[in-house]
Amino acid sequence: MPKRYANNPIFTPASIAPSRADFEVIGVFNAGAIQYGEEILLLLRVAERPLQNDPEHYLAPVYDVEKDEIVIEKLAFNHKANSFADVRVIKLESGARTTSISHFRIARSKDGYHFEAEAKPVIAPSSRYETFGIEDPRITQIGDNYYINYSAISELGITTMLAVTKDFASCDKLGNIFHPDNKDVTIFPKKINGLFYALHRPSISHFATPDIWIAQSPDLLHWGNHMHIAGVRQEGWDTTRVGASAVPFLTEHGWLEIYHGADENNRYCLGALLLDAERPWVVKRRSIRPILEPETTYEIDGFFGNVVFACGAVRTGNEILIYYGAADTSIAAAMLTIDEIMASFQEQI
Repeated sequence: MPKRYANNPIFTPASIAPSRADFEVIGVFNAGAIQYGEEILLLLRVAERPLQNDPEHYLAPVYDVEKDEIVIEKLAFNHKANSFADVRVIKLESGARTTSISHFRIARSKDGYHFEAEAKPVIAPSSRYETFGIEDPRITQIGDNYYINYSAISELGITTMLAVTKDFASCDKLGNIFHPDNKDVTIFPKKINGLFYALHRPSISHFATPDIWIAQSPDLLHWGNHMHIAGVRQEGWDTTRVGASAVPFLTEHGWLEIYHGADENNRYCLGALLLDAERPWVVKRRSIRPILEPETTYEIDGFFGNVVFACGAVRTGNEILIYYGAADTSIAAAMLTIDEIMASFQEQI
């Protein structure tokens, strides 16, 4: 069903220069996307780490609040309490460290496929909530403002930060809008019956699974009336976790939400939810099978393989151009139509 861009991926680590000479880019993926004037704009997540030139230590990047810069911590390979089994996170005796640190850069395109990326970050770690980096931005336009929400990672957990811009030349950070641990937040692009709505995903519980919830707000900063709307399923492709991906689109059928799910093998796919236009906590339909799943080499092989994960999509009429992270390494593009997604809903729930 999806029509992948023939020259995928559109960004790879080799496409982006590191922010400093002693670092290397290991991933450019999970980009927010928006139509901005006559351009399509991507907010790239750029993951980088120090050059690993110490045979006895892993060199881990950490944002130092007091110094206002990224510093390098040496973590001994032979320390019995240090676990390097996960390529994304190093587990320590007293906590954890990420193996890389991310920032966001702007990339612009006239046709949606050929992009020019800016050399400097537009948003970078700058607070105690971002010491391990910032991840997975989503962009929501409301009036003349563009709201960017993203995951902020630190020893305090994973919070959701909100920033705002009018021109993408600079962004003002407004603070945390969801407490730890919470991620996969997508803000609806208009008020519904006088309130803002956002999908979110509480991550940690002794009793529950990582599911999709919805919350409402009078001002985008204070969120409440949380409701569970979609959970994992016992069989299929979304059995262990689900989360919102792209910002919802309003169609004649209701709000169309592209979401991601993972199975017990950490294989990530994309599906769709159809939410009621006036009551967005009501799920009218849900994908039985994925609308996009890892099939190509660049989706299967990479830093963390068998992953397609979207943070942004751009709608033009009946067409939706999805920008998705492939294997936590690169960015690819695929086109679907709203009609194709609607046809993929096989039963009403």
